[in-house]
Amino acid sequence: MSAPGSPAGSGPAGDGPAGKAAAGSGPAGGEPARAAYDPWAAILGRIDDAAALAGISADVHRMLRVPERVLEVAVPVRMDDGRVEVFTGWRVHHDTTRGPAKGGVRFHPGLNAPEVSALAADMTLKTAVVGIPFGGGKGGVRCDPSSLSSGELERLTRRYTFEVASMLGPDRDVPAPDVNTDERVMAWILDTIDMLHGGRSMPGVVTGKPLSVGGMRLHAGATASGVLRCVRAVFSELGIPLAGSRAVLQGFGKVGAPLAFLMSSGGMRLVAVGDAGGAVESAGGIDVGLLADHVRRAGTVAGFSGAHPLDPADLWSVPAEVAVPAALEGALDAPQALSLQAKVVVEAANGPTTPAGDSVLADRGVTVVPDILANAGGVTASYFEWAQGRQGYPWGEDLVASRLAGNMEEAFGGVWAKAASLGVSMRRAAGALALERVAEAMEVRGLFP
Repeated sequence: MSAPGSPAGSGPAGDGPAGKAAAGSGPAGGEPARAAYDPWAAILGRIDDAAALAGISADVHRMLRVPERVLEVAVPVRMDDGRVEVFTGWRVHHDTTRGPAKGGVRFHPGLNAPEVSALAADMTLKTAVVGIPFGGGKGGVRCDPSSLSSGELERLTRRYTFEVASMLGPDRDVPAPDVNTDERVMAWILDTIDMLHGGRSMPGVVTGKPLSVGGMRLHAGATASGVLRCVRAVFSELGIPLAGSRAVLQGFGKVGAPLAFLMSSGGMRLVAVGDAGGAVESAGGIDVGLLADHVRRAGTVAGFSGAHPLDPADLWSVPAEVAVPAALEGALDAPQALSLQAKVVVEAANGPTTPAGDSVLADRGVTVVPDILANAGGVTASYFEWAQGRQGYPWGEDLVASRLAGNMEEAFGGVWAKAASLGVSMRRAAGALALERVAEAMEVRGLFP
């Protein structure tokens, strides 16, 4: 079957899918400066296009162009040397018509309000695409976590949580890990919220927690697993054999690294990989285990002796069947899209393709599996963990794996069919499908008062 039509808009995504090579690292290999990319304008473009495709009412469209709530807070932290440093944090609810806000907490030195709002809006679309009962939220703190001690990081997390606590709750807003945050940070958020409620146990207030405090088995690798499901599905539709196919990967962090292992286990060859420190390539395939050992020692893929050095700017020009951006947003702009040699792009990162890059990929006939579908395994697993916490008993690994696979395959099939029926790209189809579901919920609920 031929690929669905050409893409139009682009924007950020993810319930914590974005990988990283090292904490606090800047843009990954070959990625343009973050300042050159306007994520809020990008997500508005996607919403506008999806609204037109889906034929939703002008009233609903107007409401979806404005976040429900944007909270900006000062986050004063006592540093180890005794001085007080003041950071800035945000929590945004884009739309909660379909359920509690859902979205990660990221710590990054380049974070700003428009980016957080865009990521929250993207979560509205993502949760709707995979059919889980959540709305869109996002949050974070502008900081460089690599420069903070463990004690400073904990104090920052707890003070940030205190400042945004009015926005959080199992039925209101459920955070999760994102860039530069992990299960340890989620445990601090959980404990802070519990203490603010008099020690009441509220396991459903956050997902991506350690197993010892109500986390879910297989959650950590769920985003990567969902990405691989999408690779398999799109290859099947396009008639591309998985075994022996070549992959280019940008990002070797908490999504990119497990994804590399999964692709290798599936018979794929990782021929090039880049991160914030550099890039390497090997036409015969990179040994993922050895690369992971090197990254643990060096903090970057650069310098790996089992592959040849590669200019990060040339990462996308390496011949491959699939390219997987798994770093920060804005990595595939027009120049990178022009140099891309892959036939398929599967977006594991938050909004890796800019609108300009999307237009180039469309003109070149490249099939793109969009972020709001491809990396939705993470938020789907978060939904399972939230349900587990509310039910009060743990889910087994077989149940998690089977339900994750079923949700991702059903979501892919729905988007592929929508793209075929509308004659548009998967990105545009995913946006239209998401807005149809959000608009239906808004229409049936009505407008208060």
